[in-house]
Order: sequence, then structure tokens, then C-alpha cells
Amino acid sequence: MSPDDRVTVEDVMSTPLETISKDATVMEAAQLMREKDINALVVQTSPRAIISSTDVLDAVADGQDITESQVADVMTTDVETATPDLYMEEIAAMMTTYGIKHLPVVEDDYVGMVSSTDVTAHLS
Repeated sequence: MSPDDRVTVEDVMSTPLETISKDATVMEAAQLMREKDINALVVQTSPRAIISSTDVLDAVADGQDITESQVADVMTTDVETATPDLYMEEIAAMMTTYGIKHLPVVEDDYVGMVSSTDVTAHLS
């Protein structure tokens, strides 16, 4: 397989990127994920952050009132990111190494999201 035939992040990433405010409620994040049929949202903060369906599930399991809790209370910070030119094999290795399912794609600013589902679909 030549390098020209290899699938890159840019080929499979989800765009447009779905985002949410750190001040939104966890319930609002869950509703947006359901509406968009996705499992993670970028929270535009510094350091970089995301809220995933796992974060929401953990909040519910911990007994938090997700109608009152804010995204900032449960989001994952200091997230790993990918660039659009990485190959899917590299993304699979990153996800395995870091034990994660979502990688925001960054090129100066956020440009998309790649998930473990994307990796599985393109490497199987």
C-alpha cells in the first residue's frame, strides 16, 4: 500500500465539530449528543477539554443532578488531540495507548473529531 492509499484523519473525521459551553448543564450536553447522534462534544476552554457520553454516565452513576451540574464539573481536561494528516493506524495506537475513544482534530484551532468508531470502520 502506497502512502497515497492510506486513510488519514482528515478523510474520516466528523465535521462540523460540535461544541458546548463549560457553563451548560450536563443534561444539555446529553441532549445535544443525542440530537446529533454523537458521543462527545468539544468544550472550548483552555486547556482543551471534551465531555463524552462516558462522562455523563459517570455523573449519573455518582448521583449528580445533571440538570444542575455544569459541563465544567464533569468534562475531561488536557485531552489528547490529533492533526488531520495522521494516518488511522497512528490514531488507533494513540487511542490504545491513552485508553480513549475520541480525539479532537486540531490545526491551529479545532477542525473535527475522530472516534474509535471511525477507526474501527476504516481499519476492519
